[in-house]
Amino acid sequence: GGSSGGAAVALACGMVPIADGSDTGGSLRNPANFCNVVGFRTSPGRVPVHPTELGWFPISVQGPMARTVEDTALMLSVLAGPDPRVPISLAEPGETFRGSLERDFHGVRVAWSRDLGSFPVDDAVAGALESQLGDFSTIGCSLDHAHPDFRDADFCFKTLRAWAFESKFSPLLEEHRDKIKETIIWNAEAGQQQSGPDIARAERLRTALFHRVREFMDDYEFLVLPVSQVAPFDVETPYITEINGQSMETYIDWMMSCYFITVTGLPALSLPLGFTDEGLPVGLQIVGRHQDDFGVLQLAYAIQQANGSWQRRPGVVDA
Repeated sequence: GGSSGGAAVALACGMVPIADGSDTGGSLRNPANFCNVVGFRTSPGRVPVHPTELGWFPISVQGPMARTVEDTALMLSVLAGPDPRVPISLAEPGETFRGSLERDFHGVRVAWSRDLGSFPVDDAVAGALESQLGDFSTIGCSLDHAHPDFRDADFCFKTLRAWAFESKFSPLLEEHRDKIKETIIWNAEAGQQQSGPDIARAERLRTALFHRVREFMDDYEFLVLPVSQVAPFDVETPYITEINGQSMETYIDWMMSCYFITVTGLPALSLPLGFTDEGLPVGLQIVGRHQDDFGVLQLAYAIQQANGSWQRRPGVVDA
């Protein structure tokens, strides 16, 4: 499901109690979703990263993974905190995340969206999640079907992601092209084709998107949606090429449900919520307001307590 897939598997199998990873387009959230564990894409700057070539660039972030929300918060309490070497690091201390996750959610408004009005979602995934939405009533939340306007999110993400790949990998292409994975080459070359006006337009549109979402979340404290547009697929399948009869134009298009949220810069957590009829895990993505990482953990904890899907573990297969 992403570059933290090994960490998610290790958690699900009980090999490790906690893990960390990075997330650009979903590499903390998708693997957690596919393995029935928790993965948290934190706010940019929440987990300082040093060294890095792009110190001011918040598309990729680091974050914690665990089997429960409590352990995820504990891991974040160690990872988070200010770092003078990191220009975007947040001043809030990591100890914040060792506080109680208990909260009264009665009357809190939450928006649920199946697809943000923008991308296809497999019916098995949507159905598994929608069958569990009663958990929000159980904890007292008011749940509406609504979403902000996410137009231009796809262009913004792909443009800025390509620029990041170009910045990081283009120097290596000249000397080591034959040793580099094809998808890395594709991404770096896409970045080489970007112009200054392309990147400037992406930043303008991204800023406009942020404000549309911010205004929407003045009315709703949280936005919830599927983590992934598809259920876990065969390990031999490199990526999804079609959803509900709609072809995916690139190898990352099946992850729009994650990377549209990336563009906003808002904290987003993958929480185990249910299973398809075939027994495949399906996670809920909980998105909070600007830099409200603790609030996301609190809602995730409340739903975890009401739901219980996190307790289901895979059997161990003999080697």
